[in-house]
Amino acid sequence: MPKLKPGTIIPTPEEDAIITAAAMSDPDCMPYTDEEWEKVKPLLRVGRPKAEVTKERITIRLSHDVVTQFRASGTGWQTRVDAALREYLATHPIDHA
Repeated sequence: MPKLKPGTIIPTPEEDAIITAAAMSDPDCMPYTDEEWEKVKPLLRVGRPKAEVTKERITIRLSHDVVTQFRASGTGWQTRVDAALREYLATHPIDHA
């Protein structure tokens, strides 16, 4: 089961029975049957979509001051490190001799 957000209230079995009974009595609000859920499951998306171009997870050791400055720039700092390295590579071609 996925981790629930803080403050999530899970109904007791008695409360769940009351909610289900109320839904079953309203023809405009009928819960899906198991067969109907099976039909819609392929349409459900869990999590974010897989990226076409994925990045490789590595371990790298960087100077403390470099990491501190990038982290201070806020969320997405690792993406900015990646962009800085790409910019460096664009201006400093590597000779594979």
